[in-house]
Amino acid sequence: MNEPAVSISLSSYGADLVRQRGQGFFVDVLAAAGASRIEWREELLTGEVPAQLAQATAAARLQSLYSSPTELWLAGQALPNPQLETALQNAEAFGARWLKVSLGHFADRHDFSALAHRLSQSPVRLLVENDQTPHGGRIEPFQRFFSAVEQHGLPIRMTFDIGNWQWQGESAAQAARLLGRHVGYVHCKAVARRADGKLVAVPPVANDLHHWEQLLRHMDQGVMRAAEYPLQGDDLVQLTRDHVAALARLGQSCLEPAHV
Repeated sequence: MNEPAVSISLSSYGADLVRQRGQGFFVDVLAAAGASRIEWREELLTGEVPAQLAQATAAARLQSLYSSPTELWLAGQALPNPQLETALQNAEAFGARWLKVSLGHFADRHDFSALAHRLSQSPVRLLVENDQTPHGGRIEPFQRFFSAVEQHGLPIRMTFDIGNWQWQGESAAQAARLLGRHVGYVHCKAVARRADGKLVAVPPVANDLHHWEQLLRHMDQGVMRAAEYPLQGDDLVQLTRDHVAALARLGQSCLEPAHV
């Protein structure tokens, strides 16, 4: 049985280090660590040349995703965010097969015909993520959005960020039950509350991995997953290898279908 594809969000290595080294530095790290995919982060780009990174990932036999902070829907507008077109073009320039954006302000009156037209012009597949905001981090808008996606037959999947649900007090378990069949990519993120009350991403412990395994039972077997939590240490290759292995094992010990 083939192991699930594991990606690493480059934000995991810390914004300062990523901007200092450049995102291309991590191609060899991920390849040596056994990752299968790399997630470029638009907000951490400095002077990278997309064509060079696309060539480097292909040479390393890595696939790539492009993460943009673009919100798919803007408040009070029926048409998709005009920035979606730029984000799709950027993703294609980086050689990415997938573009990850946030949901934004979704309302039932949104123009899915315009969205379908824009997506039909690009080979890049769209992934829509739950973020940490009140409008984009709750379960109910995603239920309505993916109901409309199904009605219009659009090839859009969800990025299910496990940790982000906590920012709005939502249950990741309930979200997995209600939205799991739409998920094409999982951001694995453990969360802790600091002394000042702020929620922050942290590396997983055994209980987190067990929790994640239960969530994945509501999703497609072998769903693509990624580390999006701090990966910081002296030996980045070994550290990354350990976490790639841990994430690849999730959901592999129990193959029966989920009981929803």
